Amino acid sequence: MNWQAIRAIYVFEMSRFFRTLLQSFVSPVISTSLYFVVFGAAIGSRIDQVEGVSYGAFIVPGLIMLSVMTQAISNASFGIYFPKFIGTIYELLSAPINFLEIVLGYVGAAATKALFIGVVILGTSALFVDLSIQHPFAMLAFLVLTCLSFALFGFIIGIWAGNFEQLQLIPLLVVTPLVFLGGSFYSISMLPPVWQTISFFNPVVYLVSGFRWSFFGLADVPIGLSLLAIAGFTMLCLTIIWLIFKTGWRIRQ
Repeated sequence: MNWQAIRAIYVFEMSRFFRTLLQSFVSPVISTSLYFVVFGAAIGSRIDQVEGVSYGAFIVPGLIMLSVMTQAISNASFGIYFPKFIGTIYELLSAPINFLEIVLGYVGAAATKALFIGVVILGTSALFVDLSIQHPFAMLAFLVLTCLSFALFGFIIGIWAGNFEQLQLIPLLVVTPLVFLGGSFYSISMLPPVWQTISFFNPVVYLVSGFRWSFFGLADVPIGLSLLAIAGFTMLCLTIIWLIFKTGWRIRQ
């Protein structure tokens, strides 16, 4: 394993993040505050509690998941797409490093950025609501796994995208709606039986449910299914990336 190459890619990607650290820090704080104003104050005034948890606290795990998923995808997709756009991807491919080392560098940096955003949102949320975490280690594990898996997914999008517009296509039209419809701001049990059944086909439901369980001990689906879902999604993304580098699809063509 060429750790020096991984470190070089990782440091280069993180340097972009630190150059805009103020923007990266202020933006999630403002967004989180707005969500609490809209959902916590406006809707929370009409919904006192959900399954014994105050509504303001109940939406925190979903809010973190929404931001972490979109940030991981955005950072990873742009990180690999930009070398394709300017042509430096060929220098990377001709270097004495394999596909796993390339993926570790780019995905590791994107996951780190998303993790930072998640921690910032968690800290901001604590300013608005009384927040307790029943299973802190499980919460951290879910957060890290989500950052890694969706950074891998973003890496795939970055390779697939043919222009800057396509980089935003799947996050805006697919991922964000799935998160909103995945029980981020409500419990699946609040839906009619038919819609509950339909919701279980949404993979994000299992991620949000498991992450919320780590906070409050409440889950819409068994915690084992949540772990199985995120593990399966991670393996699927790794398999697709391996096939991409093996065939050269959208990289050498």
